[in-house]
Amino acid sequence: MTAWVRPTARVLVLSPEGRVLLLGARLTGPDAVPGDVLFWATPGGGVEEGESLREAAARELAEEVGLVVPPSALEGPVWLRRHVGRFGDQEIDSRETFFVLRDVEHVVDPGARTELEVLADEPHRWWSVEEVAGAAVPFAPTDLADLLPDVLAAPWAGPPRVVAG
Repeated sequence: MTAWVRPTARVLVLSPEGRVLLLGARLTGPDAVPGDVLFWATPGGGVEEGESLREAAARELAEEVGLVVPPSALEGPVWLRRHVGRFGDQEIDSRETFFVLRDVEHVVDPGARTELEVLADEPHRWWSVEEVAGAAVPFAPTDLADLLPDVLAAPWAGPPRVVAG
C-alpha cells in the first residue's frame, strides 16, 4: 500500500513566559477508542485543497484550540519535518511545516474541532523547555527540548531548519 503524502501545517504557540502549547495525541486510528497520551505535539493538521500552509496553520489554531489569528501573524516557517507512520490502516507520509505565534495569552477552547478531533479528546498543556526536557513522555518532534531554545531566543530569521523525528 502506498503512503498518503499529507502536507501539514503546525504552530508553536508560545506564551510570554516562554511556554509552548502542546496537545496530547491519543488516537491510533480513525475508528480507535482514545487511550492514554501517545505523544505531545503542537496544534496543526493537514492542508486543505486551495489553502496555503500559512492559511492551514491559522485554520488549525482556530479549530483545535479556539485561537483566531490572521495567517500574517504567524512567523516562519521555522522547521520542516517529515514523519511516516500509521493511522489506523493507512500509512501517512506527513510533510510538516512549523510556524511560530509569540506572546500568546489564551484559554484553550476546543469548540471548533472537527468530528475526528472531538473523538480524539486531546488534552492540552503549556510546557516550559525544562518540563519538556525532563518529561518521560514522547514529543513530536522528538528533540523538541533541544529545538525550542533557538525559537524562544528571538524572532526567526533565515530559512526553516530541517528537524528529525
